[in-house]
Amino acid sequence: MPTDMPMHKPMPANLDDTEARVLLRRMLDAAIAASQPALCIPAALREVQAATGNPARGRLIVIGAGKASAEMARAVERNWTGPLSGLVVTRYGYAAPCERIEIVEAAHPVPDAAGHAAAQRMLELVQGLTWDDTVLCLVSGGGSSLLPLPLDGITLEDKQLVNGALLKSGATIGEMNCVRRHLSGIKGGRLGAACHPARVVTLLISDVPGDDPRDIASGPTVPDASTCGDALAIVRRYGIELPERVLDVLRSGRGESVKPGDPRLARSAVRMIATPQMALEAAAGVARDAGITPYILGDSLEGEARDVGKVLAGIALQVAQRGQPFAAPCVLLSGGETTVTVRGNGRGGRNVEFLLSCALALRGQAGIHGLAADTDGVDGQEEIAGALIGPDTLERAWAAGLRPNDSLDNNDGHGFFSALGDSVVTGPTLTNVNDFRALLVLPQGPDRANQAN
Repeated sequence: MPTDMPMHKPMPANLDDTEARVLLRRMLDAAIAASQPALCIPAALREVQAATGNPARGRLIVIGAGKASAEMARAVERNWTGPLSGLVVTRYGYAAPCERIEIVEAAHPVPDAAGHAAAQRMLELVQGLTWDDTVLCLVSGGGSSLLPLPLDGITLEDKQLVNGALLKSGATIGEMNCVRRHLSGIKGGRLGAACHPARVVTLLISDVPGDDPRDIASGPTVPDASTCGDALAIVRRYGIELPERVLDVLRSGRGESVKPGDPRLARSAVRMIATPQMALEAAAGVARDAGITPYILGDSLEGEARDVGKVLAGIALQVAQRGQPFAAPCVLLSGGETTVTVRGNGRGGRNVEFLLSCALALRGQAGIHGLAADTDGVDGQEEIAGALIGPDTLERAWAAGLRPNDSLDNNDGHGFFSALGDSVVTGPTLTNVNDFRALLVLPQGPDRANQAN
């Protein structure tokens, strides 16, 4: 937990609704604070400086992409003692003021021309480097969309179509990034290979289940053992319709990524500086300080958001009604990245879809409150991080004329929670360690509702 987090007096275990919401929001804030680049970058930079010498041999070139990359770049400028230059691309609205590293903003989750131009410039920037030079690559979640550089024969419009289709398909983040790596001129180790013979040090803020470096921004500087055949199988598995010229890249093998053992990556090192587990542990510390026992169920839960909502609701109900497997008061914490197979035309959001499904499964059970949010501040394509639920969520929805089941069927979690005033809005958090979920179970009386719609 970061040392600059404010201290709070312990709260009673039997909290009222307002106190429960305050505690849940404090846990989210702690998770976000623990993964801030300003906290994570300095120690990593000391290792880089020790490896390159002081004063450093050769140039230091900083490149990177992701929702946290601009804030990472600012932390580098504040903590690096020698000269440096570079280029980093981040999401619109996520820029941070830098003096020596150029910050470019581009679109996410569907790429645009600004990201395309930035990716081309980044490859040009690392041409002609020497053995004495060092490339510091700052990578966080969102980089796949922010560095769209199609392979020859594919257009930016094709990449936009592919991204949109993948987002709606229900594929996992690992599956989506496998496809992206094999259609890109910069991902799947290609950016790292372009830096050869310079030393490459990649600092990662993980937003993916399992913290696999290949899946964070689709691994622009790390080797990739997956194949075009793997990517083609994913496209077929989910029935994703792609232009014939895109399919040809996969069928022909022209999209093969840089494989393990490639000599161009022999001087490449990777360090994970912030992860979902670190964020969950920070939230757990806040719960303990409040007298609530935390249980981290996992930092890499995947699956359909509505299905995960039902499962975690079932565990919370067992705690509330049976005292198993844990006793109340407690909080069930989890991270990872769920998916949404889009069938409706609502405003979407995987965290709000999880919460709406969870609320329906809880059926107004007294004493259970929840919060789910994306730690980057954007759930889906909305400038809303997530939402809150409580024992009265369904009752208030019915009173407002909402039909929760219909909202879920329409993939309209954001519309549902916005109408109730239960959205969680953080603004740009300048970091990204993926989804944060917390179900707070307090000792209470019987459930307050007996129907779901």
